[in-house]
Amino acid sequence: MTGARAAVASSIPQPLSRARINVIFGTVVLGMLMAALDSTIVSTALPTIVADLGGAGHMAWVVTAYLVAEAIATALAGKFGDLFGRKLIFQLSGAIFILGSIIAGMAHGMELLIIARAIQGLGAGGLMVTSMALIADVIPLRERGQYQGALGAVFGVTTVVGPTLGGLFTDHLSWRWCFYVNVPIAVIMILVAARTIPVVRNAVQPLVDYLGIALIAIGVTCLILGLEWGGQEYAWGSAMIIGLFAAAVVALVAFVAVELRVEEPMLPMRLFRSNVFTICSILSFIVGFAMLGAMTYLPAFLQYVKGVSATASGVQTLPLVVGLFTTSILSGTIVGRTGRYKFFPIAGTAIMAVGLFLMSTMDASTGFWLQSLYMLILGLGIGLAMQVLTIAVQNSVPYSDLGTATSGVTFFRTIGSAFGTTVFGTLYSNQLGPHLSSALMAAKVPPEIAQNPQTLRALPPEQAAPIIDAYATSIDYVFRWVVPVAVLGFLIAWLLKEVPLRDSSRGEAKDIGEGWAVPDSPDPGVQMERAIVRVLRKLRDNAVPEPGILAAAGSSLGKDEAWALGQVRMYQRLRGSVTVSDIAKTHWVPPELVEPVFEKAQRDGLVRLDGADLALTERGLREVDAVQAAWKHWLENQLGDWDLTDPEERALFDQSIDSIATKLLDEADRPDALPARG
Repeated sequence: MTGARAAVASSIPQPLSRARINVIFGTVVLGMLMAALDSTIVSTALPTIVADLGGAGHMAWVVTAYLVAEAIATALAGKFGDLFGRKLIFQLSGAIFILGSIIAGMAHGMELLIIARAIQGLGAGGLMVTSMALIADVIPLRERGQYQGALGAVFGVTTVVGPTLGGLFTDHLSWRWCFYVNVPIAVIMILVAARTIPVVRNAVQPLVDYLGIALIAIGVTCLILGLEWGGQEYAWGSAMIIGLFAAAVVALVAFVAVELRVEEPMLPMRLFRSNVFTICSILSFIVGFAMLGAMTYLPAFLQYVKGVSATASGVQTLPLVVGLFTTSILSGTIVGRTGRYKFFPIAGTAIMAVGLFLMSTMDASTGFWLQSLYMLILGLGIGLAMQVLTIAVQNSVPYSDLGTATSGVTFFRTIGSAFGTTVFGTLYSNQLGPHLSSALMAAKVPPEIAQNPQTLRALPPEQAAPIIDAYATSIDYVFRWVVPVAVLGFLIAWLLKEVPLRDSSRGEAKDIGEGWAVPDSPDPGVQMERAIVRVLRKLRDNAVPEPGILAAAGSSLGKDEAWALGQVRMYQRLRGSVTVSDIAKTHWVPPELVEPVFEKAQRDGLVRLDGADLALTERGLREVDAVQAAWKHWLENQLGDWDLTDPEERALFDQSIDSIATKLLDEADRPDALPARG
């Protein structure tokens, strides 16, 4: 195990008051909300943006630039958080996001808007990763899961309701407010973070795979540029397009070579030896491809073809959202109860294919309820396929690779979204150009009229009809050609192996946030701790036999002395020394409240005073070690379904159990007279 993998936090944040924890959580939610929202908020505004700025051929890049930059920043932000502190990276990401939002709102050309969106994406990637990691830093162990799940759900909800909010801004203010609205929120977020979030860094600074990240960024960007420019800016057989594709191949091959050699790769190639990781990564790419591609171009269909406002186009995509969340929750519940998951990506990709095909038949005469049914079907399919992919991967890889594997699946979904938006855009632009030219000649109207949904609706029906048909034909063509992608996903899903779910993975499956969120930390120890705590959360509070633990340890200690010894041992490990005042300050109580506990322990020969510092006697050391060993043994019995024969996995497991046992002494076994933390 490498030094970075074995790293444990060098400084544990002081216990925080409940009010401060809630303020921090609210601040982190703001960061996640903005980052997730801006991936889709512009979709309903795109027709109006094109009408104002022109550049319809570059429309896809308004979304794609954001997603590619976000994927790159996601790979960097976790490591930078370990290097420089997550609080600093969170604030810096917020500042970058503000800069991108201001430039985007002020942009008077499509090129500048795309650059601004890339800047926004860099900030968004940092916000998402550090938001999840900050929860792990500041929330008490026993409560962490519910906060992380809520944060993941926020990410999911804001991603899919973005089009409606974008429509509201576009219709009632300006499309520029889709970006300006971020500025005051982000400023408040940064200021509150400066006052409330503690500074935590890792003891061992991680190695950052800069070369690997640069190569994957170059390869993906060249591929997307080739797809975007092919047939529009340059002929498919031109030197530019062939050169871009060749550069992409070279960069991606070099990326694989680098990942096979570096000590801490961004995406370890050994993960692809796992059938589950490989298949789930491909399916995540396809799900992202279909979801963001459809959500980007559905509003264009609704505004140009159906003649609805930007707000209404966002509202009318809600059946897709309803379907997605319904089957996400349903599939998670069923997987959590049965432990079987292979059926869901098979059924999901099949239903996605049906939904995309049905949507390719829509035109101006398609009724509201019928188009809603088609969107609902597509959403049902996406929800069935998406929720279980992350869970399946987390269940199948070694715990030493858990954070990296989760990041990998998230990365492939984000890149799939970027490719989906680009491919949808290329198909749309290549098809729309000739159709729209013919329609404009027939209608005898200038191109500017056709680019703006509002002016198009104002035309007489006989003039508007050929233009509307051009848009309908082009968007139907897009959905029809994406059907084979979903069919490919259906065929690939049959290759997925079904591995019996661990108890911790069953708990994750029931939490819709897990299907959306990026991992809270790439550190395998943190991931294993979180998995163990999920198992413990399934038990009733009184299922943790605190008095039984003391009896199993053969200890004559009461809960008060066991807590006191645990406090001294924990402080000695982390800081080397501790006083009664230090412990009282940690738990936000006056020293007079805890002094009797330590005086009793001193009379019983368990602790001694070294000046003002507390120290364990030999007897006290034996007692606390026995209690911690009893906790560890009890936890091992609860987690008996795990395969711990691999020496590296066993070492990681023992490290996590020791850490949790120490925290349980801190959080669970304090005397009843002491108030809970906060």
